[in-house]
Amino acid sequence: MTQCILKKRWIFRLVGVAAVVAVVLSGCTGFPTRLESGAQMDRAWVQMRYRPEGARPTLPALSGQSSLAEYLRHAMLAHPQVEAAYFDWYASVENITVARSLPDPQLTFQADIMDVVTSVMPGLTQSFPGPGKLRAAGNASAEAGRGKYFAFETAVMQSAFALKKSYYRLWFLDEKIRVDGEMLQLLAELERIARSKNESGQATLQDVYRAQIEEDRLATEVAGLEDSRSLLRAEFKAALGLTREQPDPPMPERFEATTLDLTPEQVLDSAFARNPQLKAMAAEVRSAEALLQLAYRAKVPDTSLGLMADAKMAPILYRPLAGLTLPIWRDKLAAQIAAAQANKFAAQARMSLEQINLILVFAEKSFDGRENSRTLALLREKLLPKARQSLELARSAYLSGKTDFFNLIDAERTLLDFRLSEISARSEREMILSELGLLIAGVPPETAPLLDSRSSPQPAPGRSTP
Repeated sequence: MTQCILKKRWIFRLVGVAAVVAVVLSGCTGFPTRLESGAQMDRAWVQMRYRPEGARPTLPALSGQSSLAEYLRHAMLAHPQVEAAYFDWYASVENITVARSLPDPQLTFQADIMDVVTSVMPGLTQSFPGPGKLRAAGNASAEAGRGKYFAFETAVMQSAFALKKSYYRLWFLDEKIRVDGEMLQLLAELERIARSKNESGQATLQDVYRAQIEEDRLATEVAGLEDSRSLLRAEFKAALGLTREQPDPPMPERFEATTLDLTPEQVLDSAFARNPQLKAMAAEVRSAEALLQLAYRAKVPDTSLGLMADAKMAPILYRPLAGLTLPIWRDKLAAQIAAAQANKFAAQARMSLEQINLILVFAEKSFDGRENSRTLALLREKLLPKARQSLELARSAYLSGKTDFFNLIDAERTLLDFRLSEISARSEREMILSELGLLIAGVPPETAPLLDSRSSPQPAPGRSTP
């Protein structure tokens, strides 16, 4: 009976010690680093605008009279590409805490058993990485997370560009259909003139057939443009982040051109200062530098401390424990450092490549913009006025019998080509300006949920859910 009572006592002691340890450890928190606190503040600010209280904010109620800014805001808040990039960044901020935290402590248990249990020793051990290791790991994770933020920023810019691209394609499709419709009316008039001259014996039926051939060709082109509207509407709906089950969005009823109040030099300066892909490369370099520092600290031993207690002893017998890792494998340490250095050099090379590519893309788009301006000026100031005048002269000459119907149709076709070229040049202009502003200069729309638009004080860091 006495032995049974003693067994119960040390079992209760063991359970009590384990319960106390569990309660104490469950409330432990680490100490956030400066970069970690900054990342949490940044995330909290973006979250208030992109996913307040963990839910999608109220989207703009779109109508035909909605501004382009409202369509852009809808796309940036609703597109799955942006949402995926946001949660990738969200997770990377949490990973900073994981990287800079101590390893989990271990509960240990040891018992000596002969015919009976002679000792029962629960214990607790904690490993401590060498000085500076956790900070370096946290810094590397923070910079990697910073790169994820710029991936989110890139996704926002790309969604805005995709929306503007489909918006302009739809608008200028309507312009082309309108111009073709006007030219069809002109051709119908020319056919009536040809019929009238044929009936009076001043022209052959061949002129009527030529007018009809041109009308049929243009009508077929209009049918093809009308058919492409369904594709462009689908692109517009996808750019807004709408799924198949959701109703089709209303089409915009007014046109808004893109403005970019920056000189070419300012665009390039802004690109090097704000381009999110370039910033992501810079964050990758800083992360590689932190990992290199961590590799150098692999030479520093890690320690572990622990304590065990014999619950059967009265008084309780305590047994302290201590351990030390021995980083003796010099080839392994040298390989770690060499690999980290190589990763740093690779990150620097990728950043240099991104800078070079950015300059090339900027040069290409700047040239396209200048060429587009020259083409528009030529069409508006010279070619279109002359083509209209040429058509009027050809019509008058045909009515007076001084020229044949072929020259009249040729003048009509030339005017149509110039009018369509002018529409294409205007469309290209909007695309170039949009790409220069969003994807190259990194200038976000005013309603973008990005840190660049931050003007109010930052909220205190917290751990709200996404």
